[in-house]
Amino acid sequence: MGDKFPDIVELNVGGVHYTTTLKTLVSEENSKLHQMFKGSAKDVTRDSKGRVFLDRDGVLFRYILDYLRDTDLKLPEGFQERERLRKEAENLNVTGLVKVLTTFVDQHPPGCITVGYRGSFQFGKDGLADVKFRKLSRILVCGRVALCREVFGDSLNESRDPDHGGPDRYTARFFLKHTLIEQAFDDLQKNGFKLAGACGSGTAGGGPTELKPGVEPEENRWNHYNEFVFVRD
Repeated sequence: MGDKFPDIVELNVGGVHYTTTLKTLVSEENSKLHQMFKGSAKDVTRDSKGRVFLDRDGVLFRYILDYLRDTDLKLPEGFQERERLRKEAENLNVTGLVKVLTTFVDQHPPGCITVGYRGSFQFGKDGLADVKFRKLSRILVCGRVALCREVFGDSLNESRDPDHGGPDRYTARFFLKHTLIEQAFDDLQKNGFKLAGACGSGTAGGGPTELKPGVEPEENRWNHYNEFVFVRD
């Protein structure tokens, strides 16, 4: 084994094997990878197959390689290990990647949003409920104002809660301008939120109550309330 690394380098990172170019590994100056692979090939630790061994997280290392190849980071949708990836990048002193991840975390802080809706079932002929068709009156949104605005944007109706404070305050009075619960779920998923819990009241849970104008007594029996808690780490 000579003093110089070959143009094609085989790696064993925490048990995960990679093959990449020497050019990629040394592409970011001042990184530990640059220092290692610009040095002598005799000074590195190797596994039983002769591959260069790095005692780091092998799964996350693929994203470090991707960044070194293209100086761009494209993570899978819903990726939940940005903070761990940032720590791996910090350990290897890949400063460009650390900056990208830090900026993302600053712009997409962790938090919790609760979405709830009160609904019934659509009624057809002879006053019979068709359970295949939901009838939603309103989708409610609770959480920190800045998070709610980030996720729902122009879909967020803030008319019930005039802005009496900064974006770090919390509110339980927002609702959405649409009544498509799946659209709300899509917006949350696109912004890295995952469902953490849910609950529902069921139907016909109470006795006779005073009805609002225009609400049929039979329809009132099928009213229900559901709530969903989403979190982003």
